[in-house]
Amino acid sequence: MNTLAPTLTTRILPAVDRRIHNLLLITAGAALVALLAQVRIPLPFTPVPLTGQTFAVLLVGAALGSRRGAASLTLYALSGALSLPVFAGGASGAAYIFGPTGGYLLGFILSAWVIGLLAERGLERSIRTSMLPFLVGTVIIYALGAAWLAFFVGPAAAITKGVLPFLPGDALKLILAALTLPAAWKLTKG
Repeated sequence: MNTLAPTLTTRILPAVDRRIHNLLLITAGAALVALLAQVRIPLPFTPVPLTGQTFAVLLVGAALGSRRGAASLTLYALSGALSLPVFAGGASGAAYIFGPTGGYLLGFILSAWVIGLLAERGLERSIRTSMLPFLVGTVIIYALGAAWLAFFVGPAAAITKGVLPFLPGDALKLILAALTLPAAWKLTKG
């Protein structure tokens, strides 16, 4: 017996053919991240740009659940590694994956999986509890991203260039996600 709560997409789109349904959702999630990655503001003091990617990662993880969310972000990363222009500013290629921002991409995958796990337990359904999955997901992105960036710029600079400048924007994204998912559930009467 499955005791996990359905995710938003399983509520809105009941599946006829589960494989096609999953493939479409995974692809749509990757496309959303790629689209919001193009919302990019380069910062002169860091190799990490300000983007809409993290907001998309939060939404994809919560809406698709753990497995599909992680699969969606894996598809996104693989698409970019295979030279599709899906990364921030239309960047692509394996060198981007192994460059200073590569840890953030890995963080996206793990973050979507963990957010999805928490969403499968219904934590993204109310404003009271929805901050937790998105806060945990954001911390995962920062931890892996800054750890990887530290290999390029050193540990202290990884914090000052890869975390601190992004805290205000990511706090806003976290709040928006925490308001968006419960509102979507109310619209579907979930």
